[in-house]
Amino acid sequence: MSSALTEVRRTAAPAAVERPARGKKPPTLRKARTFYLFVAPWIIGFVALTVFPLGYAFWLSLTDSDGLSPKTHFVGFDNYIEIFHDPLTISSLAKTGVFTLVTVPLGILAGLLLAVILNQPIKARGLFRALIYLPAVVPPVGAALTFRLIFDRDAGAANGILSSLGLDPITWLVDPNARYVLYGLVMWGCGGSMIISLAGLQDIPRELQEAAQVDGASYWQSFTRITIPLLSPVILFQIITGVIGSLQSFAPLLLSSGSLSGAGTVPQGNYMYMIHVFAQYFSASRFGYASAMLWMLFAVILLVTLVIIKVSAKTVFYTVEPEGKK
Repeated sequence: MSSALTEVRRTAAPAAVERPARGKKPPTLRKARTFYLFVAPWIIGFVALTVFPLGYAFWLSLTDSDGLSPKTHFVGFDNYIEIFHDPLTISSLAKTGVFTLVTVPLGILAGLLLAVILNQPIKARGLFRALIYLPAVVPPVGAALTFRLIFDRDAGAANGILSSLGLDPITWLVDPNARYVLYGLVMWGCGGSMIISLAGLQDIPRELQEAAQVDGASYWQSFTRITIPLLSPVILFQIITGVIGSLQSFAPLLLSSGSLSGAGTVPQGNYMYMIHVFAQYFSASRFGYASAMLWMLFAVILLVTLVIIKVSAKTVFYTVEPEGKK
């Protein structure tokens, strides 16, 4: 009887809690250390290549540093105040705004049109998609140099064609024609916009368009009332990224004969904000003022992006509502 009772007590006793061996880390601590070990290269790179340069540039913007003298003087926000009193800075920012207002909508519309065409069941569709997208993967420097060669006044292919037609050559890369060559360079790379729009079009259920056709809707009505609303998040993404890229564009400098010695050879019609920053850094050696200009551009980009997101809140249709929105 006593042996049976002892056996029952032995089986009913709670299992001993397993303790980690002496000197062995708990599993949660080991997982945390492994996680931080894997993300450490990214954290180090982010701090060293993003946080530190941003902080150093902001400190430079508060000084009169010329990039050469070891002694700099703290000038506070004088560089920022000078930005609003510098006519060349204001005019370059205005030209950049016009450039953005022209190229971003045209690029999105051209990409959307090409995407709609190449979304149809046509022969060699994949080949056409690849050929149109190909310019988008060409490095900007290579694309700009190619356009410089094409539109060169003496040896360019564009003037060669005009000469064969009995027409006089045109000085493409000087005012006022330089801006049109710049717009052509930007539009030449609209294949990137086409791929993004094409991906959005293929994500739209065909059942919706077929149902609209059954109800008697025309192709234009189906496109404007079904396709465009469902494609609005993709269009918003392209608008934001396009605006950010256009405001930071270096294409005018690459298209001209400008070099690291300065931006004096850029036509006035293409003399945009980043070109002026480039000139302040490398020609005038005004590192403090140029850094303030870059921080001002950051503020402008942030403000414009927030405005676009705010304005588009009631016009962008999401198939899944963003978290927190009711």
